[in-house]
Amino acid sequence: MSEQHTETLRDEDFLRLDGQICFALNAASRAFNGLYRVVLKDLGLTYPQYLVMLVLWEHGTTPVKELGNHLRLDSGTLSPLLKRLEAAGLVHRERSTQDERSVRVAPTESGTALRARAVEVPRRIAAATGFELAEIRDLQTRLHRLTAALDAAVPEV
Repeated sequence: MSEQHTETLRDEDFLRLDGQICFALNAASRAFNGLYRVVLKDLGLTYPQYLVMLVLWEHGTTPVKELGNHLRLDSGTLSPLLKRLEAAGLVHRERSTQDERSVRVAPTESGTALRARAVEVPRRIAAATGFELAEIRDLQTRLHRLTAALDAAVPEV
C-alpha cells in the first residue's frame, strides 16, 4: 500500500483479519496444501517431498546444502524428508569423496521414472485455480517480488 492510501485507513481497519495480507497468503497456502494432498496421493508423495523431487528433476544430483537453498529449508527439516524419500526408493544420498561434510542427493531410477507421472500435477493445480496461464505467471511474479521485499526487510540475525 502507498503511504497516501494507508493514511486514509483507520487504525481499526489495519487490525481486521480480512485486511491482513499474511492471513490471505496463509489461507491460500492451506488451500493449496489440501489440494496438493489429494493430487499427490497417487504419486505417494507429500507436498514437501514433491518439492524435493522437483529440484532433483530440474537439477539432477544436488548437494543437500544447495537443495536446502532452493527450497528455503534448513538441514534439520530437509534431512527427515530425504530419509523418507530414500526409504521409498526415490532418492539416493551419498557422502562426497572430496568433502566428507557434503552429502549429495540424486534421484534413483524409480525417482526419475516418477517424473513422467508428476507432469500432470501442475496442470491439475492450474486448472483448479480457474486462472488463465498469464494470470498464474503474473501472480508468481508478484509473489517472487513480495518474497524478495520481505527478505530484504528482515534483518540478518
